[in-house]
Amino acid sequence: MTTTAAPLLDVTGVTMRFGGLTAVNDVSLTVGQGEIIGLIGPNGAGKTTFFNCLTGLYVPTEGAVRYRGTVLPPKPHLVTQAGIARTFQNIRLFANMTVLENVLVGRHSRTKEGIFAAILHTPRYHRAEAESREKAMELLAFTGLADKADHLARNLPYGEQRKLEIARALASDPGLLLLDEPTAGMNPQETRAAEELVFAIRDQGVSVLVIEHDMRFIFNLCDRTAVLVQGQKIVEGDRETVQNDERVITAYLGAPLEDSTPAVPETVTETDQ
Repeated sequence: MTTTAAPLLDVTGVTMRFGGLTAVNDVSLTVGQGEIIGLIGPNGAGKTTFFNCLTGLYVPTEGAVRYRGTVLPPKPHLVTQAGIARTFQNIRLFANMTVLENVLVGRHSRTKEGIFAAILHTPRYHRAEAESREKAMELLAFTGLADKADHLARNLPYGEQRKLEIARALASDPGLLLLDEPTAGMNPQETRAAEELVFAIRDQGVSVLVIEHDMRFIFNLCDRTAVLVQGQKIVEGDRETVQNDERVITAYLGAPLEDSTPAVPETVTETDQ
């Protein structure tokens, strides 16, 4: 699904340097309303570093990140309040909290009640708490975890922990969701379920930017895909454009293929920056 409207996310010339190392180099990217955009690249390409620049974990050395036309402040909680949520390459749940409590934590950025309302247990506080629980349970039902609401997060199977992290991110009511390798470690059945979940999220009006190593997943899912190599974006386009680009083939395989119909490997395991 593409759009001619102003982009939801507009990243212009983002560069991230760590001393003498340039991890991301002059990368520009847009995500439109209702789009699912992929971000791929070989080991150490800078994809997660780029995500960290978008979400305020890193302050870019150069460039600008705009969401709905406004430059984002370089602080993660303010980025979340603006409308961008994310998951992580390595799952970051509160292991000793319940599934429901994890989602309620994600809802915190949308609650307005202060510490005194919480201490005094005012009627307004109780209403907000009930609304947050209702919203959290809706998200657990949406992700297929409603029957696990009272389970400790650490007791969930791996695939369900991934779903829980997505549910927690959605609890902040984002307009844009950033997914960092959401199918890492999953079997084919779990990967297919994750694909269906991302489509369902898009159908709820949330745009998605996703990093992945599973090429079949990316090309089945995304409207466009951008490729990072050594911190630079070398190509962006649809499946055919990306798969048949000689620079992409060289980046993944080390040398161009002789085949007249070259393709990116279906699965590439990576450890990113």
